[in-house]
Amino acid sequence: MIMRKLLFILFAPLFVTAQKDHAQLLQQYMTGQNKYFQFNGTILVAEKGKPIYQQALGYADYNSKRMLNDSSVFELASVSKQFTAMGIMILKERKLLSYENNIKKYFPQLPYDNITVRNLLTHTSGIPSYEDQFEKNWDRKKIAFNKDIIDMLAQRHDTLFFQPGTKWKYSNTGYALLASIIEKVSGMSYNDFMAINIFQPLGMNHTFIYNSRRTTKKFPDNYALGFVYSDSLKKYVLPDELPAYDMVYYLDGIVGDGCVNSTIGDLFKWDRALYSNKLVSKASLDEMLSPLVRTSPTDSTSFYGFGVGVQPKSDKGKVISHTGGWPGYRTMIVRWPEIERTVIILSNAESNLPFFRAAVESILDDEDIVMPYEHKEVKIDTTILVNYAGKYFGGVTMQFITKDGKLYRHRNGIPDIELKPESSTKFFYGDGTDRQIEFETDSSGKVTKVWFLNMGQKGELKKVD
Repeated sequence: MIMRKLLFILFAPLFVTAQKDHAQLLQQYMTGQNKYFQFNGTILVAEKGKPIYQQALGYADYNSKRMLNDSSVFELASVSKQFTAMGIMILKERKLLSYENNIKKYFPQLPYDNITVRNLLTHTSGIPSYEDQFEKNWDRKKIAFNKDIIDMLAQRHDTLFFQPGTKWKYSNTGYALLASIIEKVSGMSYNDFMAINIFQPLGMNHTFIYNSRRTTKKFPDNYALGFVYSDSLKKYVLPDELPAYDMVYYLDGIVGDGCVNSTIGDLFKWDRALYSNKLVSKASLDEMLSPLVRTSPTDSTSFYGFGVGVQPKSDKGKVISHTGGWPGYRTMIVRWPEIERTVIILSNAESNLPFFRAAVESILDDEDIVMPYEHKEVKIDTTILVNYAGKYFGGVTMQFITKDGKLYRHRNGIPDIELKPESSTKFFYGDGTDRQIEFETDSSGKVTKVWFLNMGQKGELKKVD
């Protein structure tokens, strides 16, 4: 569920040794990522219940050049699921529903037996993916709403992926159904229920359900528009402009699995609320944040609770996390409740957040990390490149090849990435990402060690061929 961190760095002029000014180091790292590698978004890091670093970097709107700030509002995508789960938990504590209720109680037209509310909460329902169904069968000139999901499930009778409760499979359909259950049980719209019962009590004044951008053409104040990078246009554009992202239009009306919009500050209020019984009892919170269902038969560390991923054990205790992704957005909230550490990162340019998380953790743990810097190509003797070609392994297999006097990172099925020299032994990826390959050689030029640097994290590669 979470990525292992790569440790240790090489160059004395660039490395960070054990220091305690974490805020300064975090600022240096994230500012460099924005300046040299196009990180665009906001970040908040808290220790012992207090923010130690908070920063907004880049544009809220690439077209107008309006800048982000600490109160910029982002689409949370699947980070929204924990709020939908909380809505169900509130109704359960009010004795208005049971986790063991069959969903036919709310949707008698559905053709599936033995699916419970609990199955929906924990992704163990096996229910078909609405995204697949709508991609194949929906009129893409129309906007779909939650009712349309229910109608399509009822009409098509598509087969379950598995019998309910027997396996785990992440399901946006399940959380859209949970939102509809909230509406049926409460007699309120999902939007109003969440505002009155969660956002307002917690003082999350900049948090709301927003899924009508394409319907109303209206934007909330201080909104961070989500952008994607177009390889053909060589710039960041709104997904609305690209046919490959037409789902942002025809799925615009669906709530529950996404569509909570918030800020880093409001999400920190949410983080603090999960230490209290302001919304529900401690018993309910404990169940929500417990490792209820294993997410993979081959991974004994990865579990799911109610709307959150759970890693029961780490060197810092339990880890509670969730990520979100939607065209233009990448979001993440990670919590270490036993040491009261929280990392919240929101990007409106699809930044690769798991690697940022790893770097932030390294800084907080006083581990070595290479700070971002500008990589400049230099001329080298290209005859040495043949010494670097081959297959290497360091968690993943990497192959380097030479052609036309250049070194490339090669993977079957995708375009090769040029590795540009910044010295005779160190090369940076030519695709603009913060990745480098460094070779150590002996006096004869034979490679003795190879290092892969990924966004400041460094690990050794072993030659396998």
